[in-house]
Amino acid sequence: MQLEKMQSGRLIKRYKRFLADIVLDSGEQLTVHCPNTGSMKNCADPDSLVWIQDSGNLKRKYLFGWELVQVEGRFWACINTGRANALIREAIESGVITELQDYQQIRQEVKYGDENSRIDLLLESAQRPLCYVEIKNVTLLEENGIGSFPDAVTTRGAKHLRELMLMVSQGHRAVLMFCVPHTGITQVRPADHIDPAYGRLLREAAAAGVEIYAYGASITPQQVTISHSLPVCL
Repeated sequence: MQLEKMQSGRLIKRYKRFLADIVLDSGEQLTVHCPNTGSMKNCADPDSLVWIQDSGNLKRKYLFGWELVQVEGRFWACINTGRANALIREAIESGVITELQDYQQIRQEVKYGDENSRIDLLLESAQRPLCYVEIKNVTLLEENGIGSFPDAVTTRGAKHLRELMLMVSQGHRAVLMFCVPHTGITQVRPADHIDPAYGRLLREAAAAGVEIYAYGASITPQQVTISHSLPVCL
């Protein structure tokens, strides 16, 4: 995925979930949109190097959106969670995600389940079970390259796990895909210390037949690309 119209600067602070103050290399200070509703733990330290994107839409209240951050002065992370679905779809279509090949059609945001949910990606092919793919973005880096999910308690994430288990019980294929646009993360695990209920349910889902995968990314200020699989440690 190409990133265009990017500018670099330093983070002053992130606040009110959707806003961040940035000082550009020129010294100009801007308030930009933060497209991430999570806690952004370890990804929003003041004075971090950041890259922001010019939307080109003069009708927007905040013209720029925050895209990338340098974590610990050496790793790159894409904090725009709105890109995760497109990144995974692109990786499926390019053949990078080997576990999800040989489907004829991909649809997005299809209603499913018993709890008023929409699946991120629905893979379809003649004479094969439907494949429901729920995508979660992982950017919380902890010790020894471990990426943890979630970074805050997630009742929505728990609902999605229940829906995926239901799809398996109905004879379909169900996949939880961790999208990991963070170059410092080398493996993914449930964040039991943050949301123990989610960790328990994730292991229950795996035992019930939900497939769980994680894929990492190559990141530059010009491009984010899903490039390699990562181990998931339950």
